[in-house]
Amino acid sequence: MSTEPHEGVTSQKLNWLRAGVLGANDGIVSVASLVVGVAGATDDTSAIATAGAAALVGGAVSMALGEYVSVSSQRDSERNLIAIEKRELHQDPEGELEELAGMLEARGISRDTAIRAAGEMTEHDALAAHLEVELGLDEHDLVSPWHAAFSSAVAFTLGGALPLAAMLLTDLQWRVGVTFMAVMIALAITGSTAAHIGGGPKLRAAVRLVVGGALALVLTYAIGQLLDTSGMV
Repeated sequence: MSTEPHEGVTSQKLNWLRAGVLGANDGIVSVASLVVGVAGATDDTSAIATAGAAALVGGAVSMALGEYVSVSSQRDSERNLIAIEKRELHQDPEGELEELAGMLEARGISRDTAIRAAGEMTEHDALAAHLEVELGLDEHDLVSPWHAAFSSAVAFTLGGALPLAAMLLTDLQWRVGVTFMAVMIALAITGSTAAHIGGGPKLRAAVRLVVGGALALVLTYAIGQLLDTSGMV
């Protein structure tokens, strides 16, 4: 049985899944790095909670805005391409039919079959045929900036809440270690999930994120320790 994720997978679904995974990963790493860095500089729980909460809210808003702007630009570009294709089909239908046949032929179909297939596809839905073959688009399945923004913000909040909760709910002597372990496990999960969505190797993706996250936490904790010992905090 084929495991390729073609059936039932749309641009919309992939869009919010991608935004969600990236948002969760960013939330985990950014909030964890901040609270671990602050914990390296001070034992004051209220300072850690304030910094973590600010990072959680600010990061979620920033992620949502970034996704909205990025996906809106992508959707505007897709709509412009669709408008151009509609205009070309109206102005030169014969030329577009020949173009479609040429693209099918370039994919390995014989000339006679390509001409016949292009004609049948054009009779069924000329615009859909050109969008799919020429541009890889579906007019009824354009990406949604609102879905991406919401998914990213929620995922960032959930991801960032994990290290913040681990830091605040653990005893002083264990808080950094527990937070570190929680973050490593969470990054391994998000890394393998991202690889599953993209069809890539899960272990490699998980290791890549875990190593990067561990480096970020070690560096920020070391910076916090330096600030603490220098008397700047």
